Amino acid sequence: MTANVKTRILLRSKRLNIYLVRYPEGHKVGPHLDMIAKGRLYKLNCVLVKPKVGGEFVCERNLFNLAGRVILFRPDLYQHRVEKIKRGNRWLLSFALTV
Repeated sequence: MTANVKTRILLRSKRLNIYLVRYPEGHKVGPHLDMIAKGRLYKLNCVLVKPKVGGEFVCERNLFNLAGRVILFRPDLYQHRVEKIKRGNRWLLSFALTV
């Protein structure tokens, strides 16, 4: 049984969105691109809580990665995914900026 991802929108505007997301045990995110209609998309993900096992973020190319905790990348250009969370939860504070 896989629990649902819980997303809380902290800020939503034309150019900047901020989310607090909880990924539960058993969840994974398959390889994908984040499509946008116009412009460039940048994401800064801050991993607040890492799962005990699994749940690693994998991206074709990061602009910045600090120990897998603070990651800046272009989700519209580079395929990314999150491996299956085998034990624990993954909490993420995500900033999405469209330029």
